[in-house]
Amino acid sequence: MTEFSVSQFGARFAVDSGILELMEDLDLALNRAPGGPEYLMLGGVNPGRIPEIETYLRGQFEALLRDGDRLERMLGIYDHPQGSREFLAAVAGLLRAECGWEVDESNIALTNGSQSSFFQLFNLFGGLSASGRLRKILLPITPEYIGYSDTTIVPDLFESLRPRIECVDETGPAGSVARKFKYHLDFNALEARLSAAHASSAGSEIGALCISRPTNPSGNVLGDASLARLSARASKSGVPLIVDCAYGLPFPGIDFTDSRPFWNPDTTVTLSLSKFGLPGVRTGIVVARPEIAAALRRMNAVMNLTVGGVGPALARDMVRSGEIVRLSRSIVAPFYKQKSAAAVAAFHELFADLPGCRVHQNEGAFFLWLWFADLPMDTTELYRRLKARGVLVVPGRYYFPGCDVSTESGGWRHPFECIRVSYAQPESVVRTGLERIAEEVRAAYGKIS
Repeated sequence: MTEFSVSQFGARFAVDSGILELMEDLDLALNRAPGGPEYLMLGGVNPGRIPEIETYLRGQFEALLRDGDRLERMLGIYDHPQGSREFLAAVAGLLRAECGWEVDESNIALTNGSQSSFFQLFNLFGGLSASGRLRKILLPITPEYIGYSDTTIVPDLFESLRPRIECVDETGPAGSVARKFKYHLDFNALEARLSAAHASSAGSEIGALCISRPTNPSGNVLGDASLARLSARASKSGVPLIVDCAYGLPFPGIDFTDSRPFWNPDTTVTLSLSKFGLPGVRTGIVVARPEIAAALRRMNAVMNLTVGGVGPALARDMVRSGEIVRLSRSIVAPFYKQKSAAAVAAFHELFADLPGCRVHQNEGAFFLWLWFADLPMDTTELYRRLKARGVLVVPGRYYFPGCDVSTESGGWRHPFECIRVSYAQPESVVRTGLERIAEEVRAAYGKIS
């Protein structure tokens, strides 16, 4: 058989990646082949199945079927390249009413899921500028979402700043200790980096800043004051700020803090229908100044002709009525908050005799971010051992794009001491998985005790 060679583009994207490993593990666990091994899915991004939301969505689908020829139009007619005009109007109306944002349809563009949103945005703002300088994407705080890493056409386009780490020990009943930690954005490091980029006529520029809120993987939520400060600093430097709200406000609202939705004309906010309970429809929503939304429209036309119409058709009425926000507040957020409390309590119980083990303060999304300080193995090896025991997690090294995480070169050890654990699955699955993780971690520490 004749061998074929690939282009630079092919060599960049037709390769293994962290996000590919995650999604293949997800399929392995949730779509198990007959007779295949069973896995506890603690690694994936699939939202939990919420009966009340599934019942509501079934009702929305049935209403769509009864509504004239909407089904036929959804399946048989292309939408506008910027997305369904009716849905764009519904989203703009919701954001004006619920968030007070001064937006209209010209500020909204749809994509085929948040992953597509970031492929388009990162390559819109990052890469080679007209002057030939490299424009990088700066992540002001890591760890950050695994799916960002491999989305840029130009490789090694990310630059990241390390967080400040605050350790918090809380004394509970009978003298028990809850060992937590929290990441904070290091504004001094951010100021130094942006000032250096502005002052230098050589080297790389900063094409955009990006954060997720709540953060996948840590569940960290950047507070309102810090986000406003970050936005002001980005505006001062003339650098666009992207805020990834796939888990956040106003929907699906998996935010356990008292933070508020944030947008201004210098900020691009991305939303999604996935974590509300519709990951299969692949609908990403970008809120931005009109010229950015128009750029995405043009990119959609080239890449996809348009975007899929199932999500917008199914979600139109619940967005138009504001029901998506009400359900996010009354059902989705409480569902995950209860699961978070149970998972954190199980962690503190099962890891009580391991003082080097901490869990990040869980403020949103649906993950535990676990830190095993001075673990005598790389958590990539821990991932392999757990997979052999039927537990799927995600090793931490994938969540630090643009950081020096090479242990051989004396880089930062922290990324190799962390794992991400999803608690979206049933509580019994999560607890059993945490039990096996604790056993493997205990055995690893025991080798040097």
